Amino acid sequence: MVKLDVITTRGGDGGETSLGDGTRLRKDALRVEAIGTVDEANAQLGLLRLQLAGDAEADAMVARIQNDLFDLGADLCVPGVAEDRLRVTDAQCARLEAEIAAMNARIPPLRSFVLPGGTPGAAHAHVGRTVVRRAERQVVALSAAEAVNPVALRYLNRLSDHLFVLSRRLNGNGAQDVTWTPGATR
Repeated sequence: MVKLDVITTRGGDGGETSLGDGTRLRKDALRVEAIGTVDEANAQLGLLRLQLAGDAEADAMVARIQNDLFDLGADLCVPGVAEDRLRVTDAQCARLEAEIAAMNARIPPLRSFVLPGGTPGAAHAHVGRTVVRRAERQVVALSAAEAVNPVALRYLNRLSDHLFVLSRRLNGNGAQDVTWTPGATR
């Protein structure tokens, strides 16, 4: 159980923060950047959920993903890959893959690249997707320097795919996609 009595601790006033194992790191450390960007992605998905009123299926998917992103933050905040800590799992990746397949089965194949936009929900999904891609790049950089749960990286890669397909679903299963026209502004 999590219990937070004190929010303002002043512990970060000197530019450092504590990880889940008590280690202190500078706030600009690769690990802290990755954790912060996962948190930012989660906040973007909170904005996306505001656009999902009346779409219980999509809202439930995004709610599960938000919880997964907290799991991912917990995974990243304890260095190493020890199994005795909360870690992102293959089952979470498999769930994303199943949801992608189910959504994609109802959407016509692409004939062009999709520009971010269309409906408000789709636009928010695209913003979330780009933040997830940034988090993925940061976890890749972190994994080059330290041990990171490899499933964490797979999860972020699947999640960006999921948000892309969700954006198409939210665009009327692709009917309202905004597509790229090469050279259109020359």
